[in-house]
Amino acid sequence: MRFVLAMLLVTFGLSFHASAEEALSLTPQETYDLVQKQGDQMLFVDVRDPVEIMFIGFTDTVDTNIPFMLAERNKFLADKGRFAMTPNPDFAASIEQALKDKGLNKDALIVTMCRSGSSRGKPSADFLLEHGFTNVKYIDHGFQGSGSKEGKKAGMRIVNGWQNDGLPWSMKLNPEKIYQP
Repeated sequence: MRFVLAMLLVTFGLSFHASAEEALSLTPQETYDLVQKQGDQMLFVDVRDPVEIMFIGFTDTVDTNIPFMLAERNKFLADKGRFAMTPNPDFAASIEQALKDKGLNKDALIVTMCRSGSSRGKPSADFLLEHGFTNVKYIDHGFQGSGSKEGKKAGMRIVNGWQNDGLPWSMKLNPEKIYQP
């Protein structure tokens, strides 16, 4: 019986440890509510490339735009129909500086947002956790949301996400918040 109990505790402990190292998601509405209630105690970061933001839209609710991945405009991937994306080498340092600018440290809540939540939102949050930031989450379904599965608008990003949840956004970029290398 002790062996079974010990194995359960070890299994639970390993499961808990593994999940503690992985970023958890928030809905766009949960994030918006957090910003309204405790915006001065957290950092909300749009991690998209600024050119993407220019064509898709922006929310001034974020504190800043710090791209996790940067489009390499000189490396077009013809087979994928897009430019190559490479990690921003200054990402973690830029996040740390943004925290300092708000009077916060690496233990403050950081929420990341990309277009869909999965390609850069979650990976950027996990990256920050791996680099000593202790309280990082990401927005599930990101800024633009998921593609519709059926109908005339199949494939269009009209399901969930910041825009589709009716949260504040516009096509106008805030030059004080947008990434300018």
